Amino acid sequence: MHSELPKQFMLLGGRPILMHTIEAFHHSEYHPEIIVVLNVDFHQYWENLCVLYNFSIPHLVIKGGTQRFESVKNGIKAIKSKAIVAIHDAVRPLLSSQLIDRSFQQTELTGNAVAALKSRDSIRQQIGQQTIALNRDEIYLIQTPQTFTSEVLKKAYKQEFRNEFTDDASVVERLGIKINLIEGEHRNFKITFPADISLAEAYLNTGV
Repeated sequence: MHSELPKQFMLLGGRPILMHTIEAFHHSEYHPEIIVVLNVDFHQYWENLCVLYNFSIPHLVIKGGTQRFESVKNGIKAIKSKAIVAIHDAVRPLLSSQLIDRSFQQTELTGNAVAALKSRDSIRQQIGQQTIALNRDEIYLIQTPQTFTSEVLKKAYKQEFRNEFTDDASVVERLGIKINLIEGEHRNFKITFPADISLAEAYLNTGV
């Protein structure tokens, strides 16, 4: 993003991105308790932002780790009772309440739910110096939220970190648990590049 400021604090629609993300969960039908995992160096900064923008949605701030795996593990430790837990990227602020609700509903039925989209593009895989075409109808682009029972998450995150643990689904899958995909949303993209801010602003302005 060409900035020293973490992406979740950048402004979107006149407010930090993270505030939009928290609001999406707060306004969902399930009204879940919200845990925000942040680098400890930015706890005071976030507190100041909440005062500045009069942001009063209740949430618990937890110390983040050096990598995503450790941060999620820290967040899970703060959950003391049995629960359904949706883990979501702070910089996916445009998800709908409907997607959040479906995530919780599906997890109640099948034990987990991972938001995903079928690829719109042709896909090729590089193997050595060659590439091979893959069937795009069998390829899914994984999003968050990724939703599981707290019991499963706590067991999964007792494992030692592995390089293939790129998301929560890969950690849980290592236990031999089947991952259930639900349809994600194209507007639920991860803000990664400067142009993504403009695209997110466009979504907010049109209300689509």
